[in-house]
Amino acid sequence: MATLKKRYSIRGSPQPNVVKVVTASNGDALYFSRSPIPHNRGGDAVTWKHIGLYVYRRTLLLGYSRLPRGPLEEAEKLEQLRALENGIPIRVAETDSDTIGVDTPEDLETVKRLISLGG
Repeated sequence: MATLKKRYSIRGSPQPNVVKVVTASNGDALYFSRSPIPHNRGGDAVTWKHIGLYVYRRTLLLGYSRLPRGPLEEAEKLEQLRALENGIPIRVAETDSDTIGVDTPEDLETVKRLISLGG
């Protein structure tokens, strides 16, 4: 399983609809959260936005829905935590591209406006 991340600057109040990710030095995901992670106590920590594009091997995709949901997935309401809670690594690659998630009525209006402007 694999996904993408992009550098992210938290401005103002944290946005729970923007999922954040932290990764290990080998590029595997350690955790995904709706809260700002890591908590920066004055260091040089970088915050990464999770880009919700996934790549699966066929066998994993076919069995994914049968994996048990764990307490982290239930708490965060993030399906990718099901993989981590079941010991399935998620490789995370960096990208400069961004996406607009449609999670709120405001997000939908933003996308409608962009479409009407031609991009």
